[in-house]
Amino acid sequence: MDRTRRAEQVIARSTVVVGYHRYLELIADLTDGKKIIGSGMTREVVRCRAAIERALQGEEVSLVSSGDPGVYGMAGLTIELAAEIAPELSIEFVPGVSAANAAAGRLGAPLMLDYAVISLSDLLVPWEMIQRRLEAVAAADMVTALYNPRSKKRVQQLETAVAIFRRHRPESTPVGIGTAVGTPDETICLSNLGRLLAEEVNMRSIVIVGNSQTRIDRQWLVTPRGYRL
Repeated sequence: MDRTRRAEQVIARSTVVVGYHRYLELIADLTDGKKIIGSGMTREVVRCRAAIERALQGEEVSLVSSGDPGVYGMAGLTIELAAEIAPELSIEFVPGVSAANAAAGRLGAPLMLDYAVISLSDLLVPWEMIQRRLEAVAAADMVTALYNPRSKKRVQQLETAVAIFRRHRPESTPVGIGTAVGTPDETICLSNLGRLLAEEVNMRSIVIVGNSQTRIDRQWLVTPRGYRL
């Protein structure tokens, strides 16, 4: 699992660590002897409130998020709840390694030019809005990283996303899939837009759809920046 040195230092000096169970397991080497508060999916507000409450009791608290806390993470919720509950609370936001950048690093260099990041989860954003965003970036020829692409119960979203991209890009467009990047379960796959729906993709995957310049060079996915050779 990719972690920044600053994040490790902040967690190490904390007395309480709050987070989603899976993420707490990934940093178990940093939390020995600390008070651990964990919960499951869809309990983000509960975790955030628990972190604020312990901080108000004088504890130094780390609220752990996946990837970067400001990219589909807990930073925004923390700001909102702290403003409501404890506006005087001192908060530090520690940047991490976003899932898109972690996957890109294992795939090669697909994000060398302008790119977009879009989550296909419609739990918090209306699906109609997500589709409009997909149409816009597909038409703009932007490399696109797709978060939360597919789950056991939610398959139509990725199918629709692929259909949108295929209206603007050929089926041969290179695609990279990084699943559980940085963990023992990591898998890396190079494919293309035409084969994407047949590949193994789940909620732990990041799908990177290339643009008209993206290519596969040996085992690497690369979007040339255009430097003079």
